[in-house]
Amino acid sequence: MQFSISRIKNVPPLLHVIAMGLLFVSAAHAVEADPPALTLYFDKPASDWEREGLPLGNGALGIVVMGGVERDRLQFNEKSLWEGGPGAEEGYHFGRPANDFPQKLAAIQQTLLEKGSMKPEAVAGVLGQPMTGYGHYQSFGNLDVEFHNPGPVSEYRRSLDLESALAQVSFRAGEVQYQREYFVSYPQQVIVNRFTASEAGKINFKLGFSADPNRSLEFQTEQGANNLGILRVRGALNNNGLRFQSDIAILSEGGKIEIKNNEILVSEANSADIFVAAGTNYTPEYPHYRGPHPAARVEKTIERALALGYEKLRENHLQDYQALFQRVKLDLVSQNPELSVDKLLASYGKGSAQFDRHLETLLFQFGRYLLIASSRAGSLPANLQGVWNHSTRPPWNADYHVNINLQMNYWPALSTNLSETAEPLYAFIESLRPSAEDTARIMGINQGWTLFLNTNIYGYTGLIEWPTAFWQPEAAAWLCRLVYDHYLFTGDEKFLRERAYPLMKGTTQYWLASLRQNANGEWLVVPSFSPEHGDFGVGAAMSQQIVSELLNNTALLADKFGDKKLQHAIQAKLKKLDRGLRIGHWGQLQEWREDLDDPENQHRHVSHLYALHPGLTINPSTTPELAAAARTSLNARGDGGTGWSKAWKINMWARLRDGDRAHRLFAEQIKHSTLPNLWDNHPPFQIDGNFGASAGVAELLLQSRFAPDKNRVELALLPALPAAWPDGEVQGLLARGGFTVNLSWQKNRLIHAKIQSAFVRDLKIETLQGCDNLRVVTKNKKPVKVSCKAGWLSFRTRKNTDYEIRIDSFE
Repeated sequence: MQFSISRIKNVPPLLHVIAMGLLFVSAAHAVEADPPALTLYFDKPASDWEREGLPLGNGALGIVVMGGVERDRLQFNEKSLWEGGPGAEEGYHFGRPANDFPQKLAAIQQTLLEKGSMKPEAVAGVLGQPMTGYGHYQSFGNLDVEFHNPGPVSEYRRSLDLESALAQVSFRAGEVQYQREYFVSYPQQVIVNRFTASEAGKINFKLGFSADPNRSLEFQTEQGANNLGILRVRGALNNNGLRFQSDIAILSEGGKIEIKNNEILVSEANSADIFVAAGTNYTPEYPHYRGPHPAARVEKTIERALALGYEKLRENHLQDYQALFQRVKLDLVSQNPELSVDKLLASYGKGSAQFDRHLETLLFQFGRYLLIASSRAGSLPANLQGVWNHSTRPPWNADYHVNINLQMNYWPALSTNLSETAEPLYAFIESLRPSAEDTARIMGINQGWTLFLNTNIYGYTGLIEWPTAFWQPEAAAWLCRLVYDHYLFTGDEKFLRERAYPLMKGTTQYWLASLRQNANGEWLVVPSFSPEHGDFGVGAAMSQQIVSELLNNTALLADKFGDKKLQHAIQAKLKKLDRGLRIGHWGQLQEWREDLDDPENQHRHVSHLYALHPGLTINPSTTPELAAAARTSLNARGDGGTGWSKAWKINMWARLRDGDRAHRLFAEQIKHSTLPNLWDNHPPFQIDGNFGASAGVAELLLQSRFAPDKNRVELALLPALPAAWPDGEVQGLLARGGFTVNLSWQKNRLIHAKIQSAFVRDLKIETLQGCDNLRVVTKNKKPVKVSCKAGWLSFRTRKNTDYEIRIDSFE
């Protein structure tokens, strides 16, 4: 039996030491018994898609399981089915302004430099652009299934297992047990269902396809040998002519398959397998965004799925999915109450601490699950709803907001060891760049690239006209932070040289040409707007912090790659660049260049604290005054807000080393911003809060900084551990510098750590209990020479080497 010291209770101190000695002999430092299953379940069919549906996906395809007994609707998505863009009936101009825009912008800049501020409506009236042809993400369609009435049912259960990415619906009717299983295969790019019963000949249903009326539909059917039926649906969106196709194949064991009126009828079968492939002729290539008709690709996908069969598809799916999901395990010494997820959510904070820990663990892993399900290589990145949408007019178009939301979607990708899921984001940014360069030129900036508040899959890099949410030219620089972080976490030099640096260089060139000087010679962002409130001004904190971070990071890379001309240009700007780090009259970190902050303002955005998180400039250890000012601002903002806002605050309080306050925000998000199926609620459903919360849990347990020019890494182990989590264990978190970290703790104190180093690094480790009683050994138990100074444990790591940190004694 594997066990952990975090499970050992009420043991005398001497036996603690003996237990520890036994513990560290074991190569596996795991839990005493398997932690509670990571399963969401309901005891009834879903009546509300948003609140009760169970999501499955593979990045490109998504389905939501409702689980009706007599009638069921399996709504599904393919992420490239969008209205708008090139070919849109209302026209499309990428959000770009007219040719006189540079003159209009210059006039606004001059007014702001002279007067200091302008109302958002006034600026938008001059610079804003209508969202012509922007489009909406669409539902692909529905599989409408009508079952033979089985009579009264009992023992109903509809579940989603996060450890396998399998959904199931089961119930009993009379003496017959019925079960349906669902998954979405990434390796084979198909949606897969299996219907079974405990008695032969009991599977009877008909299946049809339906979709919204905003498209043309053409049906073809094919009845093959060996109980095979295929329904093929082709069409095009009315708005932009985007072509699509879905092939739906049903293969039954026993019984009979017939096709009538574009429906597949299955009767008296022992089981039935359903395979769904779908695609469009979208391609992420500027400016036309069209490729070949998807027919050949979709039909080939279905042929391969049928050739493999259900069992092999399921085996391949599990191997692929679990290779990602199982990298990180979290055990908060919880207990599964065996409650349906809606009842578990309703009981949170009202009784058992162990039940609460189970829900918190479930939410952490649910965020990781959703990222795998909505973002895989070869697909578009996760949008505001991941990959799931059942509406022709989803909230905020289900698009990509780049003033925090898209960025937050990928906060857990690296820290929770899912780096592969971020590939769609990097590819998407690269696909935006040609359009963004053209937008910059029309704006009068003849080098580099940028985009503004929001974008779609068709290269929308211009402006909209909503006064308090249209101007965010720092968005590209913020996206570059995520690209650069990929290198900091993984050490991938090829990625840095061939992908990250070109993107960062282009964005830097834009800002070198865009910054404006005030009368004192300071370089400022003009116009500048702190999302999504207040007046327009010059040099708002968020603007200056993001641009400053970008220029500093790019300067390091320019030096690394010998790009001296760019390095010198950046250094010249940095000498007089405002960093956006001012402390105001009530001790707050100023949101604006002027000391205007209202201590009663509890706006959902806390953009002026970017330098605290996701930036790394503010650190309680090295910049205590700025950290104190950030704390004052964060206190004033309060613990309310939308789901994503609370998630951001979890991360910020974690960076301030206040685990209890971060946990309080986590609890607030669970109680007031989480739907019964655990989707985040803005309201309405918006997935970024799920991802932000998962990232926040990781920040509570592990924080990291990497200075590549010095080859120095700093790890903070359990930097913000909440009192509510006195005992626990986490395995597989990723840290900057190329480290994978396992941690165990008891009575809120670290008792063991395992650190895998992928590279040679100068490593400094901080724990809240100091370093005097810490020892480091290699995998073969060889002691490592370390130094302990000012609470930091320091040593040089070797490439591909495991280290254990041992605690000499604890009480």
